[in-house]
Amino acid sequence: CQGHLGFFDINQESLATLHPDIDYEKANAYLHAKTDSGALVTGLDVTYYAWKLVGKGAWLAPLRWPGIRFIADKAYLMFARNRYKISKWLTGRSRCDEACDIRSRTQSSTKR
Repeated sequence: CQGHLGFFDINQESLATLHPDIDYEKANAYLHAKTDSGALVTGLDVTYYAWKLVGKGAWLAPLRWPGIRFIADKAYLMFARNRYKISKWLTGRSRCDEACDIRSRTQSSTKR
């Protein structure tokens, strides 16, 4: 729907069918989104785009300014690579085991 956010679980078997342009490994490493026109957006641009859709993009706009954008994107990628470790450090729990287990079961069921 135009102007609305929608979410898709990348662990669903239908990822390759419904979104052939999205690679599971990359989508699991950092955010991916599609605009109303179907353009693929990744990384911190996804967060900005989502907040902009709900009318709150102004507070993230400085992260997209030249100069700041480069640093913000590097910081986001560092966070994305380490999100499970950060989660474990902050909460004592990590979703990595659960997410990896779901993907393993999904892949093994499609190979049968």
